[in-house]
Amino acid sequence: MLARLGLNPQEALVCTMVLVAATDGGITDREIGVMSGLVQTLPAFFNFSSDQLDLATEAAINLLAEDDGLKHAGEMIRAALEPRLRETAYTLACEVVAADGSAGQATLRMLEFVLGELHLDPLVATAIERGTRARYQRIEVDRV
Repeated sequence: MLARLGLNPQEALVCTMVLVAATDGGITDREIGVMSGLVQTLPAFFNFSSDQLDLATEAAINLLAEDDGLKHAGEMIRAALEPRLRETAYTLACEVVAADGSAGQATLRMLEFVLGELHLDPLVATAIERGTRARYQRIEVDRV
């Protein structure tokens, strides 16, 4: 699927999620769950099956193993997504990063790479990041 010269928008969104999930050497069960849940519920993935998700995920991982695979993935993602879907891609990337509750330096660098490839307005990116953090904050409740 990703071996061809381009991606469709749904594949590009999946590839973006895989980029940030695979940064630390593997994709956790929690990240897989978040990606699967997003694909099953978001309108951007209407008519995108779990089989297509599996194929797109595997192809994205294979792409990253290629020489200059990361650069190639970034170019393909940007080419496949119109500006409003680039914001969606960054939001999905942030959701996947937030899934594990913490992000190491490599993951944060990958998120920065994705942001650069998507050419988003920094204020828009900051709003997306803040919204994601707010969704995943834990509230400590004093038990009496």
